[in-house]
Parts: sequence; C-alpha cells; structure tokens
Amino acid sequence: MALLGIVDLLFDIYWYILIARILMSWIPNLLNTSFGEAIYKLTEPYLSIFRSFIPPISLGGGYLDLSPIIAFIAFHFIQIGTMSILAFILSTIGIY
Repeated sequence: MALLGIVDLLFDIYWYILIARILMSWIPNLLNTSFGEAIYKLTEPYLSIFRSFIPPISLGGGYLDLSPIIAFIAFHFIQIGTMSILAFILSTIGIY
C-alpha cells in the first residue's frame, strides 16, 4: 500500500535528520548555519521531551547527554507501533 510506504519513508527521513542533529552537535559551528538551524528546529521538539527527564551525566569538565540514545530507541518503537497500527487499520477496512 502506498500510504504505508509514505509513512515509513517519513519516519526514515526523520531518523536521518536526528542522526544529522547528533553529528552536528560535535561541531557546534554547524548549528549556526541555515542548514543547522533547520535541523535544530525539526529535532528540538522531539529531543527536548527526553532531555526534560534524563539529565546529562557530569564527566568532570563536561557533560554526556544520554537523552538522544533513549530518543532513538523510543523512535524505533514509535515507528514499529505506528506502522503496525496503520497496517491493522488499513487491513480492517479492506484497503491493505
């Protein structure tokens, strides 16, 4: 079904945007570019959910933010759950 493919593609695209955001955090100057700002605006609402209850770990001179790892794991389960529910609904109404 085309709808399932489109939804899955959108999840995959956002997955890569999240990866880009994490990689860009290692090079802070990239966040100041227009590309970096767009990536930030797309990912910050999702990542801030996890940062609100997963504090960074202090490593002496710096911090280690584990919230993106939890966000990736949650995103995977959200994708699987959404695709399963959508496939079930479409099969129930006879479209899929």
